[in-house]
Amino acid sequence: MISASSSVIQELQDKFGDAKITPQATRDDVATVWVARDDARDVLRHLKVGLEKPYRVLYDLTAIDERVRTHRQGQPDGDFTVVYHLLSYERNDDVRIKVPLKGDAPSIPSVVDIWPSANWYEREMWDMFGIDVEGHPHLRRILMPPTWKGHPLRKDHPARATDMEPFRLPERREEAEQEALRFRPEEWGLRRRAEGEEFMFLNLGPQHPGTHGVLRVVLQLDEEEIVDAFLDIGFHHRGAEKMGERQSWHTYIPYTDRIDYLAGVLNNLAYVLAVEKLAGIDVPDRAQVIRVMMCELFRIVSHLVWYGTFAQDLGQLSPVFYMFTDRERIFGIVEAVTGGRMHPSWFRIGGVAQDLPKGWDGMIQDFLRYMPGRLAEYDKLVMRNRIFKARTQGIGAYTLDQAIDWGVTGPNLRACGFGWDFRKRRPYSGYDQFAFDIPTADGGDCYSRAVVRVEEMRQSLRIVEQCLKNMPPGDYKSRHPLATPPLKEGAMKNGTMYDIETLINHFLGVSWGPVIPPGEAFHGIESAKGNNGYYLVSDGNTVSYRTRIRTPSFPHLQTIPMLCRGLEIPDLMAILGSIDYVLGDVDR
Repeated sequence: MISASSSVIQELQDKFGDAKITPQATRDDVATVWVARDDARDVLRHLKVGLEKPYRVLYDLTAIDERVRTHRQGQPDGDFTVVYHLLSYERNDDVRIKVPLKGDAPSIPSVVDIWPSANWYEREMWDMFGIDVEGHPHLRRILMPPTWKGHPLRKDHPARATDMEPFRLPERREEAEQEALRFRPEEWGLRRRAEGEEFMFLNLGPQHPGTHGVLRVVLQLDEEEIVDAFLDIGFHHRGAEKMGERQSWHTYIPYTDRIDYLAGVLNNLAYVLAVEKLAGIDVPDRAQVIRVMMCELFRIVSHLVWYGTFAQDLGQLSPVFYMFTDRERIFGIVEAVTGGRMHPSWFRIGGVAQDLPKGWDGMIQDFLRYMPGRLAEYDKLVMRNRIFKARTQGIGAYTLDQAIDWGVTGPNLRACGFGWDFRKRRPYSGYDQFAFDIPTADGGDCYSRAVVRVEEMRQSLRIVEQCLKNMPPGDYKSRHPLATPPLKEGAMKNGTMYDIETLINHFLGVSWGPVIPPGEAFHGIESAKGNNGYYLVSDGNTVSYRTRIRTPSFPHLQTIPMLCRGLEIPDLMAILGSIDYVLGDVDR
């Protein structure tokens, strides 16, 4: 039987010829092919519109600085590689297109006309790597300040503050930085006047409570109507991918918590699953069920924050206090199990940090008895509230085709009536052993997005209950030699204290961490806000050569101008709240 991955490679070779399509083996078994720069657009367009079952989603677009990489056997020569990751729902399959580029100032044609979501991805690629994108409608920095010098994800750019001069902000430079942030409509192809009327340009944020963080939205207004909107992001950028290329494989785990900082261990899971693919580590059943239970608790945590703040955005004050109180109940469980709360950094390569403590089951039982009644109360308080419905129904809707074109995933995609959940369609961590439903809604609007998330909390409770009733015995971490930190109960009868060799191995595993074999792998999960994934490249070292974080909030925010045109500012507040994004997830 021919797999979907090998099938698409054959289809591309049949269309373009073997000489133009060069396959590459990867540790994640994603169909990966190299194509020349001049052939890239034709290949990508064919994958989206030319196949019987097309790859309609531009899932991710990034680059790799190859200039100091040592393990590249069988790959085309190049200084940089542009990587397109495409997804086909019809095939339930991915394909990775890689384009080699040479020179210190390489360029590649834009694909914004093929995928509108490529706009921000291409700007990020130029910002981070200095790869020029020919034909891009507005190529400028997106995550770094407009005055920044250099391209941070190049290997010759400093990775630590101690590698640079101390930061200083004299008054003259501060004035220049402020002036650089001024919005000039002409730079975006906009007119200040039309038919004798003058448009108003209004800054919403970056400190407005309705923006849910440091997000700046510049609105073009015709009286009360939104003509257009332009998003200014990057205020929350912390260099998370750069950090992933300087920290060891296991010491990077706490940094992942700060990506979607409301989703806790869900961030850990996507990362450790990718590392485990690279290392060939199988995780014990008990560790997998523990992971699932903690992930679903944090899915409820994240959704409760969204639920309360969304209601608050629309004028209801009480729900946010009730829901944050419920969130604290879950944090009590999380603290008892992990020792942490919002950012426990508790998952490990090969499993989890410790086994479940005594009494964990009683705490879970109490919560499962408590939470369903609270959700029923919130249905009456929020979802059936006529003002809430009037503010959300029919507002900010997109069609399923639009959602797919823009790379929308998770609850926002399922709100368009499409029951795609990666836990069901591509089960990982044993999710195929659990009984739960995939909530959907038909409107694609603000209210539909709320309906999906509310029901998802109930399904998460179902999964947590199954974890409670069916927790398997066994190890909480793999005994694979690359699992970190390693179990002290080693192969020898007295573990780390038996002899000097076992003690040294344990010390190295804790301090340096594992040496991951050369290769590359991606793993995506159904996180709280959509699909979150890590694309990791190993050069056979104790650190990652390339760490790419594909977050759901980044493409989701791109849809805001499309959703709010022709509406009014209060409608924009509803749209922002319904999307459920986090700026750490956007800016990284």
